[in-house]
Amino acid sequence: MKRKTSPHSLSRRDILAAAGIAGLGAVAASAGPVPAPKAGGQAVGGAGAISVMKRGVYATVPLRQEAINVSALQSRLMSIDLKDREATLKRNLAHVVKLIDYAQGSGPEWGGERRWGAKQDLVCMHEFPIQGWQPWNRAELQQVAFDLPGPETAVIGERAKHYGCYIAFGCYARDKDWPGHIINMSVIVGPDGNIVSKQWKARNILGAFGGIGLIGTTVYDVLDRYVEMYGWDATLPVARTDIGNIAMTAVGMEPMLYQALAMKGAEILILTVTGGSNSEQAIQTARATRTYCVGVGNSVSPDNPGFAEAVGARDEGTAIVDPRGVALAKSANHHEDIVSARVAIGDFRRTRSPVEYPMALLLPVFEQYVPSVQPGGFLEQLPNDYQEAGALLKRRSARK
Repeated sequence: MKRKTSPHSLSRRDILAAAGIAGLGAVAASAGPVPAPKAGGQAVGGAGAISVMKRGVYATVPLRQEAINVSALQSRLMSIDLKDREATLKRNLAHVVKLIDYAQGSGPEWGGERRWGAKQDLVCMHEFPIQGWQPWNRAELQQVAFDLPGPETAVIGERAKHYGCYIAFGCYARDKDWPGHIINMSVIVGPDGNIVSKQWKARNILGAFGGIGLIGTTVYDVLDRYVEMYGWDATLPVARTDIGNIAMTAVGMEPMLYQALAMKGAEILILTVTGGSNSEQAIQTARATRTYCVGVGNSVSPDNPGFAEAVGARDEGTAIVDPRGVALAKSANHHEDIVSARVAIGDFRRTRSPVEYPMALLLPVFEQYVPSVQPGGFLEQLPNDYQEAGALLKRRSARK
């Protein structure tokens, strides 16, 4: 049975979740060990079990090597044309594969053989590198979205297996357990070619788009049901891999969310907001969370229908940043580019000095704060387009 929530009967956990910091409640609730999540992202021990840092200690798996090479692909948006879906999807996928090959010092020009540079252990892409972005309605998004796994991830998985690397990217996804929903999903594919982590977008920035709203489903949009299905730990997932603990997010301008991911043991944060991620945000986030941060956005995008070429491209560029906020590598332009850096993940894990939070001071504030828009809007109504989503947001807002 779905748990009912009203603005006047919020529990401590509800308030923490609504503030985007579900992991904080576990700090006050227990000083003992909390089990690590299962491979699928679900928590061990029921809905309340959260894997969170305790006195600087957090869940990990052994590293396969002391240092890793990381690349970020600042690529263009090339939206799928629904009038020619198969051909344009094939074009976009081929372009992404070519950029992955280039990051690995290879390419179709050389028959897939590595000709230069070092092997990359982690290749990061932005939010929609294969599908692009348009103000599609729900029926159109059903045609755009991927099944996970599916033919598209099989292609990405083949490149990951070929190079023995991890590949991280965002997409619109379908899920048989969520009929009718289109999920804004971050995906990490492992060296065996299989998906190792599917991380839902935590929430959309509410009220940031004027009178419209986004229709890709996020955790916040279906919070009660999501927690019933996957547990609280999965609301802010961290993939514990043999190259480090990785969290991806397509949520922009949410510093508390980034802090919560760091508190859950994230060592590498990948910020993927199409039209929003850039080196400045990556630098600020890395310094504040004391994690490695990859800020990867889109480049100038010629011939994306309905938009000027420069829409969403950032002169600040894409960057890979260390925990001090120092850019290890950074693009100097808004064109398609590949940014690469070496990350000393083993040394970081041994010497990490996490941010110490004064929870005794913070929790009373978080417990009493009530956001303007409560979670669960898409459990009330699944909007068909951006206008319906905007109307739903306005109707649910306390500040009408």
